[in-house]
Amino acid sequence: MQPHPNVQAIQDALDAAGARDAAGRPCRVKVLTEPVSTAAAAAAAIGIDVGQIANSLIFNADGEALLVLTSGAHRVDTAKVAALLGIAKLKRADADFVRTSTGQVIGGVSPLGHPKPLRTLVDVDLGQYGEIWAAGGIPQAVFPITYAELVRITSGTTAEVA
Repeated sequence: MQPHPNVQAIQDALDAAGARDAAGRPCRVKVLTEPVSTAAAAAAAIGIDVGQIANSLIFNADGEALLVLTSGAHRVDTAKVAALLGIAKLKRADADFVRTSTGQVIGGVSPLGHPKPLRTLVDVDLGQYGEIWAAGGIPQAVFPITYAELVRITSGTTAEVA
């Protein structure tokens, strides 16, 4: 069976970036039997701590897309992030803004594979885990990766976001 186009695009982006998991193997997108559009659902399906889920959240930062990769164990402090970046107005993006910015739907937004590179912040709290899991382009797809690799493949800036 042919994978969903978004899953294939994410796998292609991971391959192009040379992304590796915690064992040093190439990252592989895994398609689960059910959608896991929340960190808690994803963690339960994979059998890991909710903090190991790298939520890909899209914010509207003065009209530009901002990707914040945050631990599933907490929420983004939008005032803190806005102050950190010198942004006047930071708000959660609506579904249309997310799809236009990423080519993906809320609940399945991957850290990479977007139509154009996105300004990205990576939550320092994810660094405490040897392996983290991120969305693979659709709500039922995920992939394992390390914190260092996540920062590298996204060209992200590490930050305290909660």
